[in-house]
Amino acid sequence: MSVRATILETGDPLLVGAEITINAPARKIFEILATPERHPDFDGSGSVQRSLRGPKRLYLGAKFGMVMRIKLPYRITNEVVAFEEDRLIAWRHLMHWVWRYELTSIDGQSTLVREYFDGNPSRSKKWLEVTGALAVNPKIIAKSLVRLKELSERA
Repeated sequence: MSVRATILETGDPLLVGAEITINAPARKIFEILATPERHPDFDGSGSVQRSLRGPKRLYLGAKFGMVMRIKLPYRITNEVVAFEEDRLIAWRHLMHWVWRYELTSIDGQSTLVREYFDGNPSRSKKWLEVTGALAVNPKIIAKSLVRLKELSERA
């Protein structure tokens, strides 16, 4: 039986997401999310290559650079725009779309994790349309959550 994340119906065409239950405490999962150098480990798109600059651990307002690749290599700087220890972390880059992770503890050893891509604050909704990001991102998010589950459930 393969592990899968559930793609969420948000009712908002610019907001896509997925969820998965991870058999690990929220604190352990959050540590992975709050550590930029771990982002390539759970990225389901294959575009996050490595951490470039920034703090070892994220916090509200932190800026961190990543080396990316979508057909061609590029660099991007993200800014943490929401941060609640062990519960919520979100960042955006210069186009202002937001990646958000919400963690809800089920019990001490399992956590519901939701990941969203929010295009509502985007500086260019047309760019989202042209690139097809909103169509492909639910599958990428689901794949990222499965990878995050695998990482988090390791001893």
